[in-house]
Amino acid sequence: MPVTKDLRAPGQERVFVLGDTAQVLNPDGGPVPGIAPAAKQQGAFVARWLQAQFAGREAPAVFTYADRGLLATIGRKAAVISYRRLRLKGRFAWWLWGAAHIYFLVNLRNRIIVMTQWLWAYFVFERGARLITGLKPP
Repeated sequence: MPVTKDLRAPGQERVFVLGDTAQVLNPDGGPVPGIAPAAKQQGAFVARWLQAQFAGREAPAVFTYADRGLLATIGRKAAVISYRRLRLKGRFAWWLWGAAHIYFLVNLRNRIIVMTQWLWAYFVFERGARLITGLKPP
C-alpha cells in the first residue's frame, strides 16, 4: 500500500502502515526494501512520532530509510553481502552473516544460546526445521 511521507495510510490520520505492507519511497524516488531492518526503522520512526504527539512537540515529518546493507545466506557455507560499494560472497560472507545476526541479538545469554545451537547444528549436520505433514514416511 502506498503511504505518506510519515508512514500513514493516505486519508487516514490515525493509521500507520509499516514493514512489508508499506510502499515507501526514498527521497531519490526508489523504494525502501521490504526487509526487517527497514521495518525496525519504520517502527522506531512511528514511536518517535507518537511520543512527540503525546508530549505536545513537533512530530517528525518524513521517514528516511538509512541503508545499512543487505545480508542473505544462500546455503550451508555461502552468503552474499551488499553494503554501499562492498560486495562479498562465499564462505567469508557466510561467517560475517552469522556474526552480524549474533551481534544484534538482545543480550549475551541469547547470543551464547544461539551461537551454541548454530555450531552444534553445523557440526552434526542437523536441520533447523522439521515439517509435520501428517504423511507417514515410506
